[in-house]
Amino acid sequence: MQATVRSSVAFKGIGLHSGRPVRMVVHPAGANFGIWFRRVDVAEADGLIAARYDRVPESQLCTRLRNEAGVEVSTIEHLMAALVGCGVHNAMVEIDGPEVPILDGSAAPFVRAILARGVQAQREAISAIEILKPVTVEAGAARATLRPAKRLTMRFDIDFDDSAIGRQSREIELCNGHFVRELCDSRTFCRQADVEMMQANGLALGGVPGENAVVVDGDAVVSPGGLRHADEPVRHKMLDALGDLALAGAPIIGAYEGSRAGHMLTNRLLRKLFATPGAWRMVDCTPEQAASLPGVDLHPEDLTAVA
Repeated sequence: MQATVRSSVAFKGIGLHSGRPVRMVVHPAGANFGIWFRRVDVAEADGLIAARYDRVPESQLCTRLRNEAGVEVSTIEHLMAALVGCGVHNAMVEIDGPEVPILDGSAAPFVRAILARGVQAQREAISAIEILKPVTVEAGAARATLRPAKRLTMRFDIDFDDSAIGRQSREIELCNGHFVRELCDSRTFCRQADVEMMQANGLALGGVPGENAVVVDGDAVVSPGGLRHADEPVRHKMLDALGDLALAGAPIIGAYEGSRAGHMLTNRLLRKLFATPGAWRMVDCTPEQAASLPGVDLHPEDLTAVA
């Protein structure tokens, strides 16, 4: 069955790049509604923006959505990962600014609040996107692939010059609460030199090392408190990829493989998937398929893992 949040969930924080305070509320929505954003601070234009892959303009540092009126909302990937990871298919997200609050730099605060409020099952069956043949996109040394599989799985590899990160790999099945327990608390990360460059260009103004981002400099993690996991960077990359895949508009049944991939490469992968005849089909989930989707079979102890 489809699901929505049981009741409205509110968040307050600052935007990572704008440094601007923002208030956001995730409201329940009816079956087959999908995920939509509404910019409540916009009066002169249409403030409704669909959370879909074909509403994403070119961007590198985060995932942005833009509607036909040019109204945007950015840094949506952590919230989208939290929604799909908690099994929420339908929601209206009202926000009074151009950027989703960064909170602690992970999806954990969103997950914690959603699970504490509860998820409401809906009568309608779930349709999913079944991958039928491999589709790959590349950009330099970066590569992203979707291939057939019985359930959503993910493998990710990263390789950074900074030895505090270095080469990391992880593979996971995104079912039975694995996202909540293993990925959702991993924070966004960057190099100290990149932080200085971004702030000099008017970006990352809301970034606070140790509070909403992991910052590394060579072989040192300069953020107070260090890492939450030894491989926190690759876990966060997987979190981001799940949020970006959620823009497909329906759950995916298949295997995602990313190597040095970022937001735009995953978006290009979705665009290529839907443009490739015979690469996918929409299916009504069997009970077995529905039971393997992210967010199904969550338990109280899964919330404890991120409390």
